[in-house]
Amino acid sequence: MLTVDRALAAVAAFSLVILATRAFPFLLFSRREPPAVLRFIERFIPSAVMAILVVYCLKDIAWAAWPSGARELAGIAAVVVLHLWKKNAMLSIFGGTAFYMLLLSAIR
Repeated sequence: MLTVDRALAAVAAFSLVILATRAFPFLLFSRREPPAVLRFIERFIPSAVMAILVVYCLKDIAWAAWPSGARELAGIAAVVVLHLWKKNAMLSIFGGTAFYMLLLSAIR
């Protein structure tokens, strides 16, 4: 069992590490432009990660058996509609997830 002192020390250490990793890019590039490779990553990686997550979420669906995949496709549609409507990534992700979880609990 972890003592309170050790738990607080661990939380403090983790907090400092997280703060340092978040502040590092701002300190490093505050006076100069980031390299081209970082600009590329900043521009294209988020979309690639989202595409990989969609493929991963749909990989185990048996498409030949209806209604297998209907809830997943409805959740994806909810994300797309919310994003086109409000242009807010957080709302799209959380709203689509909430809709999917609602479908998951309501439709068995």
